[in-house]
Amino acid sequence: QVRLAESGGGLVQPGESLTLACALSTSVYSLYGMGWYRQAPGNQRELVARLFSIGATDYADSVKGRFTISRDGESNTLYLQMNSLKPEDTAVYYCAAQLKETTWDYWGQGTQVTVSS
Repeated sequence: QVRLAESGGGLVQPGESLTLACALSTSVYSLYGMGWYRQAPGNQRELVARLFSIGATDYADSVKGRFTISRDGESNTLYLQMNSLKPEDTAVYYCAAQLKETTWDYWGQGTQVTVSS
């Protein structure tokens, strides 16, 4: 069982930055992959950014160039640096972990990000 706990959400104005953190109960290097999803009201959950164990990353087109996913092996923490935030980035953000390629096996409880003036 892998436990994930997000933190860092909040209310920011358009154009500002925010960093989300996800503390994992296992080594970040023991997983096939980790990622950040988000879900806005009335929308399906969507994958925002993914980080594979080998270090490769992948981003949704809507956040490319603005968001950066990274990890810290010492603290077993996954981060999402979000810059130039837009109102359409408003959502509950979840971190998730993969044991293998085809499934997302573990989820955090989510953290709310609201971008509004």
